Formats: sequence, C-alpha cells, structure tokens
Amino acid sequence: MMGFRKFSLKWNVLTMLILALFFALTHQSKALGIYKKLIYTSLTSDTTKPISRLLKDTTKLPSRKDTIPGKRDSIPAKRDTSLKKGIDTTLNRIDSLNQVTTDTFSLRLSKDTLDAPVNYEAEDSAVILAQEKKVILYGKTKTTYKDVTLTAPKVELNQATGEVTAFNDKDSLGQVLTRAKFAQGDNQFESDTISFNFKTQKGLTRNTFTKQDEMFVHGETIKKVNANTLFIKRGDFTTCNLDEPHFAFRTNKMKVVNNKVAITGPVHPEFEGVPVPIYLPFGFYPLSRGRHSGFLPPQFVTNEEFGLGLEGLGYYKVLNDYYDVTLRGNIYSYGGWSASLIPTYRVRYRFSGAMNLSLQSTKFNFKGDPDYSKFNTFMINWSHSVDSKARPGTSFSANVNAGSTRYNELLPNNALRNFQNQLSSSIAYSKSWAGKPYNLTLSANHNQNNATRLVNLILPDAGFTVNTLYPFQRKEAVGAPKWYEKLGIGYNGTARNQVSFYDTALSGKQLLDTLLAGASHRIPINLSLPSLGPLLVAPFVSYEEQWMMRQGTLKFDPVEQDIDTAFTKGFYTDRRMSFGVSLNTNIYGTYNFKNSKVKAIRHVIRPTFSFNYSPSFSGRYFDSLPYTDSSGIKHRIDYSKLAVGGNIYSGYSNVEFGGISFGFDNSLEMKLRPKKGSSDSTDRKVRLIDGFGFSSNYNFLADSLKLGDFNLYLRSTLFDKVNLTATANLTPYKTDSVGQRLNQYYFGDGHFQPGRFTAGSISLSTSFKSKPRDPDKAQETVNTGRPINDPMLLGDQQRLQEYMRRNPSEFVDFNIPWDISIDFAANFASVPLPNYTGFRTQFNATTSLRSSFSLTPKWNFTTNGYFNFQSMKVEAVSMSINRDMHCWQMSIGIQKGLYSSFSISINPKSSLLQDLRINRTRTFSNF
Repeated sequence: MMGFRKFSLKWNVLTMLILALFFALTHQSKALGIYKKLIYTSLTSDTTKPISRLLKDTTKLPSRKDTIPGKRDSIPAKRDTSLKKGIDTTLNRIDSLNQVTTDTFSLRLSKDTLDAPVNYEAEDSAVILAQEKKVILYGKTKTTYKDVTLTAPKVELNQATGEVTAFNDKDSLGQVLTRAKFAQGDNQFESDTISFNFKTQKGLTRNTFTKQDEMFVHGETIKKVNANTLFIKRGDFTTCNLDEPHFAFRTNKMKVVNNKVAITGPVHPEFEGVPVPIYLPFGFYPLSRGRHSGFLPPQFVTNEEFGLGLEGLGYYKVLNDYYDVTLRGNIYSYGGWSASLIPTYRVRYRFSGAMNLSLQSTKFNFKGDPDYSKFNTFMINWSHSVDSKARPGTSFSANVNAGSTRYNELLPNNALRNFQNQLSSSIAYSKSWAGKPYNLTLSANHNQNNATRLVNLILPDAGFTVNTLYPFQRKEAVGAPKWYEKLGIGYNGTARNQVSFYDTALSGKQLLDTLLAGASHRIPINLSLPSLGPLLVAPFVSYEEQWMMRQGTLKFDPVEQDIDTAFTKGFYTDRRMSFGVSLNTNIYGTYNFKNSKVKAIRHVIRPTFSFNYSPSFSGRYFDSLPYTDSSGIKHRIDYSKLAVGGNIYSGYSNVEFGGISFGFDNSLEMKLRPKKGSSDSTDRKVRLIDGFGFSSNYNFLADSLKLGDFNLYLRSTLFDKVNLTATANLTPYKTDSVGQRLNQYYFGDGHFQPGRFTAGSISLSTSFKSKPRDPDKAQETVNTGRPINDPMLLGDQQRLQEYMRRNPSEFVDFNIPWDISIDFAANFASVPLPNYTGFRTQFNATTSLRSSFSLTPKWNFTTNGYFNFQSMKVEAVSMSINRDMHCWQMSIGIQKGLYSSFSISINPKSSLLQDLRINRTRTFSNF
C-alpha cells in the first residue's frame, strides 16, 4: 500500500514539472505567424472607446488567408463546450468530405467596422503599417469594395477612417504615365489623385476626366457628394471624344446629377482652345436616357414671302410611360403662322400610334394691297396599329391623311409636299370568330385630289364573308372522299355609303345630294374534280346581285350642243348568273447549255381556259340616245342608266355571254454555274421575268364585237437590280371618226396589226450602290438603333420626311462612295370627251433621280431631281453639300421649284447638342 502511494506521488510530481515547463515555453508563443499584441489587438480595437477586454485564443488555425469579412455572421456559430477560462483546447476537426472549415471565435466588433470586405491586390508590393492602421500598395494595384473599383499605380488605405487614396505615376520629367481610375456603377473617372471614403461614399479628385451620357467632362477639382451627384470646379465639357477636343464649353462651376441633368454657371464656348467671347448666364443640359420633357428650341429663318421667322419653337411633354405630346409652332413677321399638336402613344404588345394636327395661316403681301390674299388651312395625320396578339381574332388599323386641298401647296420650302396632289386615308376593323367560318370587316376610306379639290368619303364600308362550306362532306371521313363531297358553297357581301364634295363649296345640302349607297352580294359554288392527267378541272356556278339608289337618263341640248344627265332616285337591283367549267395546267420547258456560264434557261407556261354561259337580266337598264349635232351629223349613244347614274356599283352588261375565257401566264428564269475557283459549288438561280402574259375572251352568242379586249402585263426584277412593271389594254377593233368601235378587226385585209392600245402604264425603278470603304463600319451602322424618342420612330411618314429634309446631313453615309436611284413612271388612257363626240388621250410621264457621291471620306454631294415630260420642265431640284467635321456636321442646301431656297447649317453631331446650330436660310417663291 505504501509502495503504491510512493509510486503515485512520484508521478504527480513529474506531471507538475512537465506542465510547468510547457507553460513556461508556450507563454508568449506565436499563432499563424501573427504577433497578437501588436497587430491583432490594434486592428480589432475600438477607436472610439478603450479596449476593455482581450480574448485569448490558442487554437491552431490553418495556415491560409482568412477571407471571412469582419462582421457578425447572421447565422450564429456553434460554440465549443470545451472552452474554459478563455482557453480553447479543442483540436481542429477535418470532416468526412475532406473540406477545410474556418474556426469562428467570439469577439465584439468595432463600431466603425465596414459592412463589406475590402479586397486589394498589388503587382509590386504591399506595406502594412499596423500601428497607423494603414496599407500601402505599389505597382499595378486594384482595390474593390462593393460596387467600387479603384486601379492606380499607388494606393493607400486607412482602416481607421475608411478612406482610400490613389495616386498617378509620373516619369522623370513630370509627365503622367498612368492615371488613377475610379468606377462606381455608371460613373467612371480618370484622375491624377483620387480620395474616396468607403463609409460616407464621398470623394475628391484632382484633374479629372469623366463621361456623362454623350458628354465628356474635365474638371480641375471634382467633389463627389453621393453616388449620383458631382460638383465640379473650373471645368469644361464637350461631345468631342478627342484628347484635345475641337470645341468645348468652359465654366467655373458645374453640378452633374448622373443620368438626369447637368447645370452650369456662366459658360462660354471655345474652339481649338481659343475662347469665344459669347457668354451665357447659365447652362442646362438634360442627361436623362430615353424620353424626357423639355422645351424645343426654334430655328431662325428668312423668307421672301413670309418675312423673318422662328420655326420649330415648342415643348415636348412626357405624360407617362406610354403617352407623350409635342407642341410646335412657326411664326413669321409678315403675319403668317402655323401650329402642330403631335400626340404619340405606345403600349407594348397592345397598340401604338401617332397623330399630327396642324393649322396654318398664310398671308401674301400686305393688307390693303390689291394682290393681298390670306388662306387658312389644316391637315390631320393619324397612324394607329394594334398588336395581333393583343386581341386574337380582332384587328384595327388607321392611316389618315386628310385636310385642306391647298395645305401642301402653301407649305414653304418643301417641294416634296408642294407637288403631292393625292391624299388618301383608311380606317379598318376586322373580326373573325374562332371555330366559325365567317368574318366581318368594317372600314372608312377617304381620297381627295388637291388639283381638282374634289373629296370623296366612303363610310362605312362593310363586308361579310362566309368561307367555303362543304354541305355533303361526311363528319367522320372513312376511305377516299366521294366526288360530291368536294362541292363547296360560300358567300361574299359588301355594303357602302359615299359622299363627294368640293372643299370650296361645302354644304349640308350638297352632301345629301351626292350621298350614294349600294350593296353587292355574291354566292360562288365550286366543285373540285379529280385531275385528268395534267389538267385540273373545276365546274362552277355563281350568282351575283347589286343594289343601287339612282339611275340616270341622257338628254341632248340642241341650244348648248351638250348632253345633260337627269337623275332619278329610288331602289334598283341588278343581277347576273354564270355557269361554267375551268381548266388549267402547267407546261415546263428547259434549254441546257454546254460550254457557257449559263447552265440552263427554264420557261414555265400556265394556260387557263374557262367555258361559261351568263344570261343577261339587265336589258331594262339600257337605253340609247340618238341626236344630230349642229353640223348635221347623226350620232347614237348606247348607255347604261345605272352607270350614268354615278352609282357605287355600275350594274352588269346587257350582253348575253356564252363563250370561252382564256389566259396565258409565263415566267422565265436562268441557272448559272458557279465561278471557277469559288468555294461555293452550288448553282445560282436568276429570275429574268417574274410574269408576263395576256387574257381575253370570245363570246359566241354576241351579234358583233365577239372578241374581247386583250389585257397584257409584264413583271420583272432584272438581275435583282431593275424593277419593271408594265400593263396595257389592246382592242382588236377599228373605230370611226368619233372613236366608236366598228365590227372590223385591225388584223384583217391581208395585213397583220394586233390592235389599238386604249390604256397602258409602265414603271421602272433601279438603284446602284458602291461597296463601303470600311465593311466593319457599315455593319456597325446597320446594327445601331435609334432612341425611342427619335423622330423617325413616331410613326408618321410625312414627319419623317420633314425631319430628313431639315437634317439631311444626319442621313448621309460617308462610308458609301456613291449611290444612285432612278424612278420612271408613265401612263396613258383614251377617255371620252364630255359631249361623247369622241375620245382624247391623256398622257403623263415623270422621272426622279437621287444621287449621292462621297468625293472624299469627309465630303458628300447629294442631288434630287423631279422632271415632268408632259410639261417638259424640271418641277423640282435640290442639291446639298455635306461635310463631316468629326464632332460637327455642315450642310449647304439649294432648292429650286415652287419655293426656291438656299440654306447653310452647322451643328454638333451629338443628339445632346443637336439643337445648337448655326443657320442661314434664304427662300424665294414663284407665285
């Protein structure tokens, strides 16, 4: 027993000696290579109050950089139950997934601790001043804190104040090699020195360059008071992106609110560093992206007919995210004025549109002069469209262009509108029912001739259609369908009202006198039979009926030697039936070439024939007027009372038809072999003629004039460059001295003459463009969009053209060396004389030319011309010379026509300063 006690006492003494030795050796040992008293205690101490207690932790931590931010974790860590008297004797544990865990220790954070980590890196070196709580970085450094990024050659961080200071790098001569760069959100700065406080989000920079929207700003001192507001002392701003800008505006003080506005004190411009002694008391520059309200500055003009004037003065108001309105006005010293109200709206996936309400008061000469005149005119333009997905099965659209017939004529300095004699409008609504075979259309239409001042209104114009129904078709098809199951029947019905009037003599009585109403019904019955080899056979039956409200009777006035028309109102109906069968097929022909670039030419013929019979039910509406003129010559006019009555529908023919109708349609295309050495081995197809042919008929039951007129047509896009369209009407019969047809063919009497052309038209258009100087720049131009409030997106074609006319240099592509477009149109028709004593031929032909030549990469010459072959005069011609001056643009314009003018315009290219322009305009009229 005593031996056991001696043994136990000996081991107890040995254990105490070992513990004493262990404590003596580890009393001031280091953990993680950090000197706890000088560094750890200093960096975690409270700068506002003295340290009350330090926690000691002897836990062995992994030897790696701690990236856990010094703030309290929202998820509390599980405490170690083995902690006693502040000493943790627990060993680090490695979980089964072999993942390193970071031990969390309990400490009280300083009140001035940042709420996010500050990450920094340096290419050269980093110096830590523990006592001063500073870190100095050298080389290419990068410091990040939340959304703040700072890069500079040298950076100093002060942990005590939360401030970071960046410096630039200079060579031995004092020249700046690398500037400090600061970025926070959309704000970016380049400065000589940058001081920024992470806590207060305030900063101060010296000799700083920054960009706000399209504006480049330089300031000797810039103070950042919050994330979006800057105050600048002794600065300048410009839209030129060069290091030494061509122009700038200089001011001593300036405030910038990011993406909203820039406001300056007294400001003056300078060009190439040379100040211009023109001072403004303050400057206001919107920086808002997208739409924003504001005043629209005017343009000063001089006009010989209207005097001095201000054009384009107005205000733009954003009502909400979907609606806005623009008010513009022009005022002239001779008393003339005009005003426009332009509301626009756009609701995505629902509808969009724009309206332009314009009033114009034009005065020529002065009151009291014998040639004094005054005109009050107006114009309404409205465009509206509905997204097809907004209301499936329903569509609504509007395109309205209506107003006074002299409005376009009296517009100054606008040849395009001065010669626009035709205006038309359409408002349409359609409704279809899902799963139903019928649909409804409603529309209102308008057209007016500004030369004759005749206005026609058609409203409403209603249509109801029933798609083809197959009454004998089985509900459950089993096997091949029977022939009678393909018998289909449909319905088409229209009804409309029309009024006509002259705007110079508009009255309610005239509207009632010219009111016309009518309706048309058509019921087609078709049967599709199995093909007979290459032939497709389809029998058909059709019934048609028209309703009208007046008829006319011709009477000869021997005194005036004229023919008058007497109208009788009532309800009149006319109808027609036809029976027949149609046959059509396709005929293909190919010619192959052996040793040629052309591999083959293919010709397709599509003949159509129909045999039909149509009895006449309209004999009661036809009459004749025999009369003798003052020369003793006898005449006879056969006419339809319904057609002479001027109805919407003119009735049917009184000639019984039993014969054949025929037509031939053709197309021609060519196939080219690939070029030698080309990587593309596929053949290239070229359409030579899209369609050409003719159609006519022959009536076996007619007593004379059995062969009908020939209708000829041609459509072609030659080599994808020339668009050609031509039509003609050819009659095979001869005429007498007054133009009446005789029952004699032109191609008789032993010689061939196809006939006499009674009407025809041809239109030709082509354009040629050179390759761009820089293909990459051309692609960039294609991909660049315009802002939502750009005038080109307002939806009104006339306002788009007006904007292009006033700003031609904005639409000049200096990257294209040359561009030429040519349009030609001609038409003729043989029309009866007013007294029905003969015919006369009307002929019109016009051509227009547009060319653009970029003589150098910076100079462009553009011409537009309009020539009338009937008057053999150049109706209008305009020329412009445009100069690209990097951040500015210049345009010199000359126009000849009804209003001749000369103008010079110089303005910045940036949309931010596009209203800052220098103009000189002279206008002359040909009244």
